[in-house]
Amino acid sequence: MIKVLVVEDSPVVREFLIHILNADPDIRVVGSASNGEEAIEAVMHHRPDVITMDIHMPKMDGIEATRHIMETSPTPIVIVSGSTDPHENTKTFRAMEAGALAVLIRPTGIGHPDHEATVRELVQTVKLMSEVKVVRRWAQIRREPAFPSLPKALVDKSVKVKVIAMGASTGGPPVLQTILAMLPRGFPLPVLIVQHIASGFVTSFVEWLAQSSTLPVHVAVQGEYIAPGHVYVAPDEFQMKVEYGGKIVLTKDEPKNGLRPSVSYLFHSLAAVYGGETAAVLLTGMGRDGAEELRLLKGKGAVTIAQDKDSSVVHGMPGEAIKLDAATYILAPDKIAAVLIGLATEKKR
Repeated sequence: MIKVLVVEDSPVVREFLIHILNADPDIRVVGSASNGEEAIEAVMHHRPDVITMDIHMPKMDGIEATRHIMETSPTPIVIVSGSTDPHENTKTFRAMEAGALAVLIRPTGIGHPDHEATVRELVQTVKLMSEVKVVRRWAQIRREPAFPSLPKALVDKSVKVKVIAMGASTGGPPVLQTILAMLPRGFPLPVLIVQHIASGFVTSFVEWLAQSSTLPVHVAVQGEYIAPGHVYVAPDEFQMKVEYGGKIVLTKDEPKNGLRPSVSYLFHSLAAVYGGETAAVLLTGMGRDGAEELRLLKGKGAVTIAQDKDSSVVHGMPGEAIKLDAATYILAPDKIAAVLIGLATEKKR
């Protein structure tokens, strides 16, 4: 039985969420809270397996509550947002910086055509997140990050990279933020990203990434050509690939590994078009999306990187790649950034 704490300031919405979750035989709502302060007390009292968290609440909002809980009583947190405004939803990613694992749009009301699908997504996400072993987040001290050195083995004058691709799922947003924030202005390579995220949040995700990156970050558009130093994020419900000449193609092709967009789909297209001139990175996430295609890229001479276990929220995707011997390097996010900068330096020469 999965014990859930529901944190939501609206009594009507709170009861709605409790009803949805208690209707599943594997879930029991053990408590509720109407603001962040109550949530912190309820976590100590009920010791839930998962928390659903609202963002906008009186006394203490969901961002501060998430930060406090992850520093004192680490618990998987799912942000349930009632807003459909992309600009407003950039705040939800601040909660992910603080340690929340996933973000969802609140389920629609009974009678709405999307009701069953959105209810199913919430229930499935709660079940999946209950399996994640989260760790304590120490109180953040703002300091300039120490810049890591490039792994010596990578200083290879024969490495010529034309494109970078990164794939991530659970725990991915803060890792991608870390990597992109370290890439300098004038970075000479295009970056393509597939991040598994709930439908409706990709625009907010891109805006949030852009706040900490010197590189322009875009939602990818059908038919545009990838440009050096630009970052392209796959949009909702489309597969993304790159054709010869660097043209982005978005398709409604079938989900791959049950996913659209899929990391595997992007990596497979890059293996065909760029082959060994690709640097591909597989980051934290559940499942195995991208693992086989990372091995395909490695076989073509590409630089392939998997995130290490210690820095991953879930070591599913990168772990599967490592099992397949698909990764040239197994690194933490700051070291991944260093490798990408090193490859770009070789490109400039």
